[in-house]
Amino acid sequence: MTEHILSMLGLALKAGRVEVGEEPVGAAARARHARLLLVASDAAANTRRRCAHFGEIGNVLWLELPATKAELGFCLGRTSCAMLALSDAGFAASIVEKLSAQNP
Repeated sequence: MTEHILSMLGLALKAGRVEVGEEPVGAAARARHARLLLVASDAAANTRRRCAHFGEIGNVLWLELPATKAELGFCLGRTSCAMLALSDAGFAASIVEKLSAQNP
């Protein structure tokens, strides 16, 4: 199931609906373009705190992915990724649905 979520994130990246990294995620949240914020399972506590803060600012849901920074980065064509924002409601809804099915 995690592989399917990661492949969906790769598709969202190709569609231009993903912001990767702290600054772009913060900008997307402040501009209210973000529909879902995701953080890696092994992200630092400070990164989680910032993600929660961006979620509050943008009034958007943030969730932890069951994937490491390296796994998340690999699906996005980077060495690592701790935080990302999805700007497409369809991709966001699908990922939330899959995450809730994994962990009800």
